[in-house]
Amino acid sequence: MTDDPLALDAETMRRLGYRAVDMLVDRMTDPTIPPLRRATPDEMAARLSGPPPDEPQDFDDILRRLDEDVLPFMSKGDHPGFFAYVPFAGTWPGALGDLIASATNVYAGSWMEAAGPSHLELEVVGWFKDWVGYPPEAAGILVSGGSAANLTALACARESLVGPMSDDLVAYVSDQAHASVARSARNLGFRQSQVRVIPSDDRLRIRVDLLESAMDADLRAGRRPLLVSANGGATNSGAIDPLPELAELCHERTVWFHVDAAYGGFAVLSERGRRQLAGIELADSITLDPHKWLYQPYECGCLLVRDGLQLRRAFLMTPDYLREAVALDREVNFSDLGLQLSRMARAFKVWVSVQYFGLDAFRRAIDRAFDLADRARRRIVASDRFELAARPSLGILSFRRVFAEDEDLLNARLVSELEKSGLGLVSSTRLKGRYTIRMCVMSHTSGPEDVDRVLDFLEQTDVAEMGSEAARYERHPDVMLSGIRRRTTDRRARFALLESLPTEDAARVVALGQPRRIATGKTVIEEWDASQDFFLIREGSVEVLVDGVRIARLGPDEFFGEIAALDWGAGFSYPRIAQVVAAEPLEVLVYPDGGLLKLFEEVPDVEQIIRSAVESRLAAR
Repeated sequence: MTDDPLALDAETMRRLGYRAVDMLVDRMTDPTIPPLRRATPDEMAARLSGPPPDEPQDFDDILRRLDEDVLPFMSKGDHPGFFAYVPFAGTWPGALGDLIASATNVYAGSWMEAAGPSHLELEVVGWFKDWVGYPPEAAGILVSGGSAANLTALACARESLVGPMSDDLVAYVSDQAHASVARSARNLGFRQSQVRVIPSDDRLRIRVDLLESAMDADLRAGRRPLLVSANGGATNSGAIDPLPELAELCHERTVWFHVDAAYGGFAVLSERGRRQLAGIELADSITLDPHKWLYQPYECGCLLVRDGLQLRRAFLMTPDYLREAVALDREVNFSDLGLQLSRMARAFKVWVSVQYFGLDAFRRAIDRAFDLADRARRRIVASDRFELAARPSLGILSFRRVFAEDEDLLNARLVSELEKSGLGLVSSTRLKGRYTIRMCVMSHTSGPEDVDRVLDFLEQTDVAEMGSEAARYERHPDVMLSGIRRRTTDRRARFALLESLPTEDAARVVALGQPRRIATGKTVIEEWDASQDFFLIREGSVEVLVDGVRIARLGPDEFFGEIAALDWGAGFSYPRIAQVVAAEPLEVLVYPDGGLLKLFEEVPDVEQIIRSAVESRLAAR
C-alpha cells in the first residue's frame, strides 16, 4: 500500500500494458485502414471536446476513445500503398525500445545520471560514423529530426569558424534544399542577404559554377562565405549534389561543408546507395534521419561532425547547478553537444531494432525499396500516358500524367482521387515551376502489387470527365487553372504581363507599381546583388547580361527581377543571377522588396505568368 496517488501495482501495470499492446497490434495489422483519413476541426471538436475529468476513468474506455476518435484520423505511414511525402513505417522492436526508454523515463543529458543510456547512444552514433566513413575522432548526437540537426550544424559551423553572429557571413544552399535550412538560418540571425539560394541544374543538383561565382562576388563585396549546405538526397526530388566537387571547393576556401542527408543518408547501408552518396565522408558535418531509410519511429534525427571537438566547443556550458555532473575523462554529456539539456533517450529504439533484426535485414529492406522504385520507373517510362519530370533518385519518382490541356489541374485531381479511393497515397510538388506527382518508394511494407495498384489508378482513372465539383481541391491551392501558363525554356520567349490579363487586373497591376525613369546605359540590377525589387517595363528596353554576355533584350510590357523577388523560404531568395542595363531611356514600374508577393495576392493570375518566366529564365541561365 502507498499514499502515492499516481502509483500502480505491478499486476495493474501489466494488465494495462497488455490491453494497450493488443489495441495497437490490432490497429497495425488491420488491412482495411486507409493510408490517410482526414477530419475537419469541427468534426474533431465534436469527438474530443470537454474538460478533463476529476475522477478516474475506465482504461478500456480510454483505449476505446483513442481507437475510435483519435487514431483513425491520421496518416498511416506503414500502409503498403503510402508513397506520399516520406513514408514512415517504423519497426515494432523500435517502438518497444521507445517504450522502454519512456517507461524508465531516462534523462539522457549527463553521463553521471545515465552512464548506460549515454554509452548506448555513443554506440549507436559510432555505428553511424562507420557507415558514412567518418573517422574515430568524429562526434555526433541524436536529436528530434533533420530540422534540429540542420540547426545544430549551422550553429556549430558559425561557432567553429567565426564565433558570434556577424553581418558579413553568408551561407549557400541549393534551391532544392530542405526548408529547415532556411528556417535554421533565420532563427540564428541570418538576414535576407546572408543566405544565397543557388539554382539547380536539369538534374536538380546545385550549380557548382554559379556557387563559385556567388562566393567570388561575396568576397569582392567584403562578405565572408561561411557554409555550403549540400543535398545528400533532396526531400523534394531525391537529387544528390556533386559531393566530391563541393567538398574540394569548400575545403580550398575554408568554408564549412555540410551535407543534409536527412532523406538519403542511411541508404549508404546498401551498395547502390553508397555509390550514389560517394563523397559524403568528406563533409564537415552530416545530417541523418533514422526515421527514414533506417525505419525507426519518430522522433529520431542525428548530427555527425567530423571534428568532434568542434561540436563540444560550440555548445558546452556549465552553470553552477550542474557542476557535479561535469563529464570527466572519457565520459560524454550529450547536453554538451547540442541545444537540449533535458533530452530523452533516442538510442534505445535504434539499438533494440538493429540488434533484433541485424543489419542485413535493413540492407535487404533498402534494396527491396530500390527495386520497387525501379519497377515504378520502368512502368512510367513504358507508358504513353506518363512522363518523367526528373531523374529518379533514392526511391523518389517525379512524373505527370499527360493531358492535352489543364495538365496541372487534372494531375492534382488524380492525386486527390487516389486519396479518396483508399488504395494508396502520393503527394505533389513543383519542379522548375511545373506541378508534379511525387511518389516516394521507401516503405519496407510495400510490395510490387502496391506499386502497380497505385500506378494503375493514376494511369487509367478518367478524371477529365469529372464535373466541376470534383475539381475543388483545397490542398492544391496553387494549381493553375487559367491556361495562361507557357511551358518553354526558350530564352527568347516573350513573357508579356499586362496584355495577358483582363483590363481590370492590368489596371490594378499598374496602380500598385511605383513609376521610375532610368537613363540609357545605367545598370538597373547588378549581378549577385541582394536586392529583391521587381520591375515592369512601360517604355524602352533593357539588356540582360550574364558574365558580361548579352543573353536577352526585354521591351515594353515585359518584366525582370522576378527570380530574386520570389520568396524561396523564410524570407530568403535567389541572388541576382544576371545584370540588367537600360539599353535606351527607360520607364519602369517598380515593386519594392516584398511587392511582388503583394501583387500575387491582389492579382492572382500574375503569379502564373511570373512562375512560367522563372522556369524559362533559370533554365537559360
